[in-house]
Amino acid sequence: MAFIAIIALLLSNSGFAKGRDYYQLQVYRLNGKVQEEKVDNFLKNAYLPALHRAGIKTVGVFKPIESDTTAGKRVFVWIPFTSTDHFTKTLEALDKDSEYQKVGADFLGAPFDMAPFVRKESILLLAFHLTPNFVVPSFPTPKADRIYELRSYESATENLHKKKVQMFNEGGECALFKTLNFNAVFFAQVISGSTMPNLMYLTTFADMAARTAHWDSFKNHPDWKKLSGMAEYKNTVSKSVILFLHPADYSDF
Repeated sequence: MAFIAIIALLLSNSGFAKGRDYYQLQVYRLNGKVQEEKVDNFLKNAYLPALHRAGIKTVGVFKPIESDTTAGKRVFVWIPFTSTDHFTKTLEALDKDSEYQKVGADFLGAPFDMAPFVRKESILLLAFHLTPNFVVPSFPTPKADRIYELRSYESATENLHKKKVQMFNEGGECALFKTLNFNAVFFAQVISGSTMPNLMYLTTFADMAARTAHWDSFKNHPDWKKLSGMAEYKNTVSKSVILFLHPADYSDF
């Protein structure tokens, strides 16, 4: 965690990230239902309330949809920060929060042979400069019906990654998502993670039918056909990872 904070601090001090959000995406890997229940209890009753007390009002918690083979074995926690200082001060606030330490004691201090999760991954992201802040979606449908689509686009080299980021920004890909009402929560580049260089973004839909309709519109849109045919953006993505998620019932959105 300290290493991630150092990276973010260096970026912030350079002026490169001024005014842009940082996001932390935590991925809990579980071995089954018992661990899932322990993670849910911890997040719902200890972690999210502590983050709220620390000034973070919007935290997303997501799980793979039922048809995914990892359903019940992964939980995603998304946390926004306004700056690297906000990031590090939040960590300090959690350490000093006696209520958090008390309510989360069974989880935080579980015996080595009764661990509440297998492993936890932390990914740090920096918002694109043309979409510097996150947007919370609003739907009338129940959370259980909503589809949140998390995508990661990996590139073969750093320069190809930069080209793909440019495609989203100056190229107009983000603008097209907005025009077609994809209800994107964020677009960001990964600055610390296990599959770099890559970018990630989260789009949201009322249900799976709405998701299919939106992507059909996107693929057939003349702006996308023109953009995707440009030579300068060829081969900028070597691997795409697409995850369909539902928000947990205690998620803030």
